[in-house]
Amino acid sequence: MSFDSNAPRTALVVVAHHRADSLTAHIGARTAAQLRDAGYRVDLLDLRAEGFDPRMTLADQPDWNDREKVYSAEVGAHMRRLSAAQLVVAVFPVYWGTVPALLKGWIDRVWNYGFAYGRSTPRLAGKRILWLGLAGATSDDPAIEAIQASLDNHLSASVAYYCGFAQSSVGLLPDAEERPQSVTPEGELLVGDAISGAERDAHYAAFDRTAADFVREFLAADAVPAPL
Repeated sequence: MSFDSNAPRTALVVVAHHRADSLTAHIGARTAAQLRDAGYRVDLLDLRAEGFDPRMTLADQPDWNDREKVYSAEVGAHMRRLSAAQLVVAVFPVYWGTVPALLKGWIDRVWNYGFAYGRSTPRLAGKRILWLGLAGATSDDPAIEAIQASLDNHLSASVAYYCGFAQSSVGLLPDAEERPQSVTPEGELLVGDAISGAERDAHYAAFDRTAADFVREFLAADAVPAPL
């Protein structure tokens, strides 16, 4: 897919969290601002705030065998927003090593057969996507390596590849919790003391910088076309 070099660059930032005051929502807002500063026209899609229902319905997928089917009005509107974006950033908490149901349902309902895949040339081909996942585990937790591999395989090597994205990257953000947490091999949860004051401010300032670095590196990277 080629884009008009003279047209405004467009980005869709998708935030998937059930709380408006969450760290995920905060990172989503900062990411949208960073993209605007980089010259993008940004569509900020807060799935919770817009009342998105992650459950698939028959109206969303009325005839599996018909690639030209008419989707539900809600899904059609989301398809148009996704189609309008050259670049997509999904911001979400990592639940059980993957995306939360709110984001998974958005992918299920909107990245539908006949739209996102199932065509000789996918309609999302050529787009770029960055997945920003916030994890409560600490950066030195052995589980982080497994979570990174799981997200890379699921989101980049499977979902984005299957839909023809030109580039897909996962930015994993550990240390999201104020109280450091880890799990022993026996499954015992170990919770440390909560950080506060200047230490807390410094911790989340560094967290913001890491998220911004992922976005900056993604914008600077050359897109490598994926095989279709």
